[in-house]
Amino acid sequence: MIPRTAKLHSMDVRLEPWSDSALDLLRLINTPPMRRHVGGPEPEEQLLARHRRYLAMPAAGRGCMFAVLTGDQMVGSIAYHQRDWQGEQIYETGWNVLPPYQCRGIASAAGTALITIVREAAHLPDAPHSLHAFPSVENAPSNALCRRLGFTLLGPCNFEYPQGSGTMMRSNDWRIDLPAVTTTQGVRPGLDRSSPTLEIRFGPWFASTGDADE
Repeated sequence: MIPRTAKLHSMDVRLEPWSDSALDLLRLINTPPMRRHVGGPEPEEQLLARHRRYLAMPAAGRGCMFAVLTGDQMVGSIAYHQRDWQGEQIYETGWNVLPPYQCRGIASAAGTALITIVREAAHLPDAPHSLHAFPSVENAPSNALCRRLGFTLLGPCNFEYPQGSGTMMRSNDWRIDLPAVTTTQGVRPGLDRSSPTLEIRFGPWFASTGDADE
């Protein structure tokens, strides 16, 4: 299943599946300040390999990387993907918002949209029924964002990043349960199936501009 575009009505924040045009965004994210909690910038060869992995994610059926847009401007990224964690299949998420766009509530808006998309994915056969985030214990803004988004803190853990690298970081394990519950029509409230895009409906109350988020 390839996710459709997600749009948050209370703010002009959209999630769009990763495309070739997002490579420049990936380069803007690949800086010492943006990657200080995850081992620093990657060489160009590794960055291009990461870009190719992001492009291939939907076809693999295990998740999707999204560009976060305000208007026509790509301002960050957010993803979910399936992985094994402590003997359980889970969804993992992570995000970035470029420095000029931080502290505007964009990460909160993108995170809320992403959670709605993952709840949709959790209804597929054999899909995981929990979503985890693993921010560094030193990344105060991302940990605060997890709490605002409704994640429950399970505690600190040693977390391999990038996956398969053997490099461990000290992270907090945050979790949201994703119960597989549908309405009688098989469509959950807040999703408009009549639209060619996935419209995620939140009230104006969500358009906060004071969040200290990434």
